[in-house]
Amino acid sequence: MSISRPFFAAALLVSPAMWCTAQSTTAATTGGTSSGANYFTPTAPSDILQRSLDEVKITVGNVRLEKWKRGSVRDEAGTNIDAIQRDLQGALPALLKEADAAPGTLTKVLPLSRNVDALYDVMVHVVEAARVVASSETVGQLQQAMTDLEKARVVLDNQIQQTADMQEKQVLDLRNTVQKQDVSLRAAATPLPAPKCPVPAAVKKKKRVTNPSATTTKPAAGSPSTQAKPQ
Repeated sequence: MSISRPFFAAALLVSPAMWCTAQSTTAATTGGTSSGANYFTPTAPSDILQRSLDEVKITVGNVRLEKWKRGSVRDEAGTNIDAIQRDLQGALPALLKEADAAPGTLTKVLPLSRNVDALYDVMVHVVEAARVVASSETVGQLQQAMTDLEKARVVLDNQIQQTADMQEKQVLDLRNTVQKQDVSLRAAATPLPAPKCPVPAAVKKKKRVTNPSATTTKPAAGSPSTQAKPQ
């Protein structure tokens, strides 16, 4: 079972205010509906595990160690059977109850998953010991109980992975929504710059051109220039 730890941590530490704000915005934009592709309701872990746990309890309880061949293998198997029975009557029911109360909360379901994994490992040792010193009938019963527990364990692990994937997507969606809101709020709070009035271009003064021929003064009558030249 592989769960992305950074996103799992983000799902646990995400700010409640950010969660509520983004969820409100998402509900407003989508009309308050949820997409079935992005959301699912986890099954109560007891619905997944209880039948196989009851089978393990009955099968282990029916084991008659006195009929097994004496030796260290039988003694070790007895110790493991005692550990299985203590777990089924002690820690496991409490973990199962907590997980059922919040099947979509990883912090409640993961401890149960770890306990079931440990229970399965001990069950494997009991089956291996039975193959050495017990009857074939006993081996078959223990083997069947172990196989059914393994199947239930896989179903629970798959649901945990699906829950982690869903929460990872929710965190990403919420982060994107909050970032968009932040950009919109910043844009609304920033005043628009005042429009710049165009500066009129300077009018270039045209230089007045004087016609020399038009301004030349004609000589007055009787002036030397107008008198007839001597012959």
